[in-house]
Amino acid sequence: MKLHENLFVFVLLLWLVASFMIHGSNHHERKPYIVYMGDLPGESPSTTVVDDHHNLLLDAIGDEKIARESRIYSYGKSFNGFAARLLPHEATKLSNEEGVVSVFESRKQRVVTTRSWDFLGLNHRYSKRNPKIESNLIVAVLDTGIWIDSPSFSDEGYGPPPPKWKGKCVTGPNFTACNNKVIGASYFDLDNVSQYPESSVADTEGHGSHTASTVAGSTVEGASLYGLTKGTARGGVPSARIAVYKVCWNIFCSEMDVLAGFEQAIADGVDLISVSIGSLPMDFFRDGQAIGAFHAMKKGILTSCAAGNDGPELSTVENVAPWIMTVAATAIDRRFVTAFKLGNGNKFTGFSINTFSPKKQMYSLTSGAKASNNGTPYQGNASACDPEAISQSKVKGKIVYCLKTYTDPYIKSLGGTGVIQLTQQQSDYSSILLLPGVAIPSVSGKLIDLYINSTKNPKAVIYKSRTVKVDAPFVASFSSRGPQFISSNILKPDLSAPGIDILAAYTKLASLTGDMSDSRYSFFTVKSGTSMACPHATAAAAYVKSFHPDWSPAAVKSALMTTATPMKIKSEDVVLGSGAGQINPTKAVHPGLVYNISFNSYISFLCKEGYNSTTIGLLDGNKKYNCSKIKPAQGTDGLNYPTMHKQLSDPRSAIKAVFYRTVTHVGYGASLYRANISSPDGLSVKVFPDTLNFVKLHETKTFKVVVKGKPMPEGTWTQSALLEWNDSKHIVRSNILIYRQLN
Repeated sequence: MKLHENLFVFVLLLWLVASFMIHGSNHHERKPYIVYMGDLPGESPSTTVVDDHHNLLLDAIGDEKIARESRIYSYGKSFNGFAARLLPHEATKLSNEEGVVSVFESRKQRVVTTRSWDFLGLNHRYSKRNPKIESNLIVAVLDTGIWIDSPSFSDEGYGPPPPKWKGKCVTGPNFTACNNKVIGASYFDLDNVSQYPESSVADTEGHGSHTASTVAGSTVEGASLYGLTKGTARGGVPSARIAVYKVCWNIFCSEMDVLAGFEQAIADGVDLISVSIGSLPMDFFRDGQAIGAFHAMKKGILTSCAAGNDGPELSTVENVAPWIMTVAATAIDRRFVTAFKLGNGNKFTGFSINTFSPKKQMYSLTSGAKASNNGTPYQGNASACDPEAISQSKVKGKIVYCLKTYTDPYIKSLGGTGVIQLTQQQSDYSSILLLPGVAIPSVSGKLIDLYINSTKNPKAVIYKSRTVKVDAPFVASFSSRGPQFISSNILKPDLSAPGIDILAAYTKLASLTGDMSDSRYSFFTVKSGTSMACPHATAAAAYVKSFHPDWSPAAVKSALMTTATPMKIKSEDVVLGSGAGQINPTKAVHPGLVYNISFNSYISFLCKEGYNSTTIGLLDGNKKYNCSKIKPAQGTDGLNYPTMHKQLSDPRSAIKAVFYRTVTHVGYGASLYRANISSPDGLSVKVFPDTLNFVKLHETKTFKVVVKGKPMPEGTWTQSALLEWNDSKHIVRSNILIYRQLN
C-alpha cells in the first residue's frame, strides 16, 4: 500500500471507533432522528435555539458530553427543530416534551414525485419513455383555465409545438402568452356567466391548473405546500403539450360551454381530452359531454372523465357513455394527519391539512357549548358552532371545539385561533382549513369535552400537519359508485386512479381555501376528488399512446382496464366503485390482447339500446340509419367491452347472461392464451373456446362467455367473477359482475 492509502485506512478506523463510541456500544444503536418543533421562537428569546436543543437533548439523554455529540444539526432559520442521534427511548421521551411537535426517524430517501406517479410505478427517472412521440402528444384540458406562471408549466427545454397543432392562443388579463408547454388557450363563456368585462383563460380557482399539471406538468423539484409533501412534482407525461379550454367559471360549468370546448379541441388536433367535470347521467343525446366525447372518439381522441363525488351511495356514477373512460378515485399510500395536545398532556391525532405552526406552547380552549350566546333569540346549536349561536367574546383568541365540520370560517370570523371539529364518520381525505384545525372522531371528542368541562382553564395546541404511510390502494369514500342505468349492462366506472390528497399546481389568483380572509398563496396545493383521478388516467392513456400512437381510443382504454390492479374485496360495492381496478401504466404498454371497438360497433350497440335512426344520426352528422339493416349487436350487452356486466331487475330471477367478445393480439410472435375463471359458489362461468391461438400481430379471435346461476340469496346484491387470459407473459383480466337491483 502507498502512504496516503495507509493514512486513509488509519483515519477511517479512528472515525469508526469514534462513531461507535458516540452511537453507543450496545445493541440499541443510535440512529438519526428529526425533532420538529414548529415555528421559530418569538422575538428576543432568552436563549438561542441551539441552546434550547441542547437542553432538550440533555434532559432526554442525561449526559452532557453525549448530548453535545449527539446533536447533528439545528434548524433555526425558517423553522424550529434539530437532528440528533438518539436511542428509541430517548426519542420517545423527546416526543413527550412540551413544544415538540413530532419526533421521527430520518429515513434514507431518494428524489421522487409527490407520490402518486411513483406509487403507480411510473417513476420519471427509471421508467421507459418514448420522448419523441410523447412530446408530440397534445392533451386538451377542459376546466377552469390555467395559471401559466406556475413552474409546472415552464417550457424550458421544449421545442416548438407539433406541426399538427391547429389551435390558437387567446390572451387576456393575467394571461399574456402561451409557450412551448402550454401551446394553446381558449375560453368559452357563451352565456356571460363570468360577468367579467374582459375574460381570459387565467385560472382564478386553481382546479384547472391542478388537473393540467397532473396530466403533463413539467418536472419541478422541491415542490411542496408550505413545506408539506416536499418532493418533485410532475405530470404523468411531462414531455407532452397542454391545450387549455376554460369552460368553467367560479367552479360552475355551462354544458354549452363544455360542448364548445370539445368542439374546439377536436378541431385543434389534440390527442386526448381530460374533463374533470360531471353532472347527473342523462340520455346520451341530452348529455353534452357524451356527445362531445363521441365525436372525439370518431376522430381517434380518447376522452377521460371524472366519475363523480357522490359516493359511497350506489348508482351515483357520472359520465357513463361507453366511449368515455370513466375514472373513480382511489388512495395512494400517504395520508395527512394533524396532532394536537391538551393542557393535561394528552395527545390526539386527527385529520386535516394544517399549514400553520403554533407560535405559542398552549392556547386557551373552549367549546361551542361553553361559548353559547345565551342572549340571542337565535335557536341555533351552539355545541355545533352554528352561526350566531356562540359569542364572539367567548371565542376570540381561543381554540374552539365544535360538534360538526366546516366551522372554521365562522370561528375565524369571530377571532378564534383554532378549531377542533367532530366528524360523524371517518373520512379518508383531509381538507385545508382557514385556521389551525383538525377533524376528529367521536371517541376523541368525548375525552376533549370531558377535559373542557372538568378544567378551570382548559388549553390546547394544534401542530402543523405531517404525512404518514397507509395501506393502499382503496376506493375513496366520496367516489361515485355504479351501477348506472342509462346503459344498464355497461359497468361504470371503468377503472380508478389516485384521487386522494394529491399535490399539484395551483394559481396565485386564489388563496389556498378561496376565502378572501385567507392570506396563504402557493404554487402548489393538495386536492381530493375524482377530478384529481381523471387526469391521472388521462396521463396513463397518453403514456400508452406514446408507445402505440396508432391505437384507437377503445384499445388504449382496454389496455388500461385489463392490466389494472384489482382492489381488495372488502365489501360488495368494490367493483361497483373501482371498475376494473387501479391503473398500472407500465403494464398497460404491453397488455397482450385488447378489446377494440369500431365506430360501427357503437352504432350496433345504440340500435340494441333502442335508439332509432334519427336519434343515432344526431351523433353522426345527421346521417340516416336503419337499425333493421344493421347487423344486430350480440349478447347481453351488445358491445365488445373489457368488462362484463348484467343487471337483474327481478330479484327472484335466475342468473343468465351471454357475452360475445373479440380480442386483438398486440403482442409479439405466436401466442397461446388459456382462459382461467375465478367465480363464487353458485355462479357458473364458462368460456367457449377456452384457448386462443394467435400466430401473427393484429390477429383477432372471438369467444363467448356464458354465465348462469340461481337467484341471489336474500341480503346479497352482487356476485363477481374474473376471467383471465394467460399466455405466461401476459394476464388479460376482465371483471364479470352480476348486480341485483335493490328494492
